[in-house]
Amino acid sequence: MKRTWTIIAVGDVPGSFKWYQALFGQPATLPVHDYFGQILDSDGTVLLCLHEWGAHEHPSLMSPDHGTPGHGLLLFFRLDDFDLALQRARSLVTRLEEEPHVNPNTQTKEFSLRDPDGYYVTISALSAV
Repeated sequence: MKRTWTIIAVGDVPGSFKWYQALFGQPATLPVHDYFGQILDSDGTVLLCLHEWGAHEHPSLMSPDHGTPGHGLLLFFRLDDFDLALQRARSLVTRLEEEPHVNPNTQTKEFSLRDPDGYYVTISALSAV
C-alpha cells in the first residue's frame, strides 16, 4: 500500500486547519504544532499536511515571496458527501471559483474554491452521476 502526503505551505496553520476541517465536515480539533498539522480521515489516512511558511529549511516552503502560492497546484479531493460539502464550502467563501457542474472526463459533479492562502481546491463527488 502507498500513500501520498501532500504538504502545502500556509500562513496560519491553526486557521487553515480549522478551514479544511470545516470544508470536509470534520469535528474541529487543533493541529499538534502551530507550524505543522495533518488533516486526517476518520480511518487515520492523511488527507493533507499544512506547513507554516519558513518553519524549517525545506527549500520550496521557505517564503511565499519566491512565487505565488498555488501556482501549478490543484488540490483535488473526492468526497462521499458532495452536496453537504457544497453547503459547507459556500459558508467558507464569498464565491466559488467554479460553480457545481459535471466533469465530462470523470462524469462526477465537482466545484472549485480558493482556500485562505489562495490554493485552488476542487471538490469532486466520489461516484459518477
